[in-house]
Amino acid sequence: MLDIGSNDGTQLKHFQRLGYDVLGVESSQTTAGIANEQGVPTLHAFFNLDVARNLKQTFHVINAAGVFFHLEELHSAAEAIRLLLEPDGVFVVQFLYMKRIVENMAFDQIYHEHLLYYNLHTIEVLLQRHGMSMFDAWISPIHGGSVMGLVGHAGQRPPSKRLQTLRQAEIDEQSNACATYHAFARRIETMKQTNLDYLQQARQQGKRIYGFGAPVKGNTLLNYFGIGTDCLDCLVEKNALRRGLFSPGMHVPIVIEDELQTLPDIYYVLAWNFKREILANNQALIDQGIEFYFPVNPKDA
Repeated sequence: MLDIGSNDGTQLKHFQRLGYDVLGVESSQTTAGIANEQGVPTLHAFFNLDVARNLKQTFHVINAAGVFFHLEELHSAAEAIRLLLEPDGVFVVQFLYMKRIVENMAFDQIYHEHLLYYNLHTIEVLLQRHGMSMFDAWISPIHGGSVMGLVGHAGQRPPSKRLQTLRQAEIDEQSNACATYHAFARRIETMKQTNLDYLQQARQQGKRIYGFGAPVKGNTLLNYFGIGTDCLDCLVEKNALRRGLFSPGMHVPIVIEDELQTLPDIYYVLAWNFKREILANNQALIDQGIEFYFPVNPKDA
């Protein structure tokens, strides 16, 4: 098994326990080093066609989770996968689903790290250019809706019924039409005004408002909506590495959760993709009357 963007090898460890031969490709030298130290063979490299040619082996399973929408060398990486995939092999690809981004109004998922935004139609055009085709897919709730796709060499397997259903839904709902995205933009403007009205009214009532989490996606929302320290006292984070930092653009200070001196009346939740976990883990605060406001509400939450 080959894992593209394998990080510290956590996922590959599970396959090792099942008896699989594994290899990770990880662009971070530090992280690749951690994986190798823990016994997970990991190549420090940016995955592309040159890397594939140098491997001189093929794989029955190739995995790319949360990677395929970050690629700069898109066609090089796609051709590399085709080259490395066994004739009956399976390429497992997970990506943010643009159709769900539109449905959820999750425009904050559009930021610098995400270079590509796929619907099934668009990723299948890419795969077909490189002699591959998707034969199964389903939607996972991760990040408000991600596609889990199974891909093989073209013509090896017929498309599943659930893949055909998803394809038809894109056609029926005009998911790839320009008009859909013009309407998306108009809805975002309405969403912006709704959020600003809510925050300003709460401030006028003397309520203390903290941002919950400081994810990258939150900066897209804060900057586009123009939400700064006039609305939010701070952003509350668990990650101690962010102590003393400020959000880019709007310069809202970040405070570590364990170091809060006072609690807010409202948490404005920027890390909305963990809605279920956040509500479950903070029931005691909710019972105290603290409101958790989600500017984005994923349909699977």
